[in-house]
Amino acid sequence: MNSTLSRVECAPGARLSGNTGWRGALEDYYELAKPRIIYLLLVTTLAAMVMAARGVPPLLLTFWTLLGGALSAASAGAINCVWDRDIDRLMMRTKLRPVARGAISARDALVFAALAQLVGFTVLYAFANPLAAWLSLAGNAYYVVIYTMWLKRVTPLNIVIGGAAGAVPPLVGWAAVTGHLGSPAFALFAVIFLWTPPHFWALSLMTNADYDKAGIPMLPNVKGVPRTKREIMVYSLVLVGVSLAFFPLHVLGPCYGGSALILGAVFLWDAWKVGGDSTKRYARVLFKYSLLYLALMCVAMVADRVIV
Repeated sequence: MNSTLSRVECAPGARLSGNTGWRGALEDYYELAKPRIIYLLLVTTLAAMVMAARGVPPLLLTFWTLLGGALSAASAGAINCVWDRDIDRLMMRTKLRPVARGAISARDALVFAALAQLVGFTVLYAFANPLAAWLSLAGNAYYVVIYTMWLKRVTPLNIVIGGAAGAVPPLVGWAAVTGHLGSPAFALFAVIFLWTPPHFWALSLMTNADYDKAGIPMLPNVKGVPRTKREIMVYSLVLVGVSLAFFPLHVLGPCYGGSALILGAVFLWDAWKVGGDSTKRYARVLFKYSLLYLALMCVAMVADRVIV
């Protein structure tokens, strides 16, 4: 994610590493898969698996589930790079993506995506269970068709509605361990779903000129920066409120409840500071903290199920 921030704030050059030949090609395919997103998805998948197992899940099951999930996410990322190659070329944050700069052809990227999805689905189906495999495929289809091909270019609600795709991995992880779905998995789904708008709107405040150039209707470009800051605050309040509700509803226990209260208070403070900031400083602060917040909320959920 530091790479994302560096591309927002610095003028890009050629390939970041400068490698050529087979090493450069490997790096291009690695970037095609959008690895930084995959890492985040795998963290939430693993958290759900540990919660479902109330401890360390079987190591082979964990390996195959994370591998299948990573391959499926890589497929979705590659299709996104192909579909968005025209607008990616216009934005500083995305112009170094391999399809946008011509390092990988659209055809080769689609072949990679098809193979990754096929292998990912097969791995989950064979070594986890059919429910985990179909949930993963459904999440990818939602991300590719609903978000990438439809919502992203037509409505400023793209992040709000499209955020459901990024919230599916905890359901996959829980299903891989139990063969069904449970309320703690849905709790993590809800946290990620509500976390997505303030996280990405903080990023959009930093990159609104790029989005405007590419014609993407992100909230700051359509409704204005003041409206975006208000929406960040509103969604942050909803996020923290919902996250705290899981304790009195007995979905999760006091270890989680105390952690959610502290982490949520910091989130709200950062969101409040964004509203009174005439620069992009606190948008960056919120964007970075939101990543830490999600990781620590996963830790809190795991601790609540395993330690307590």
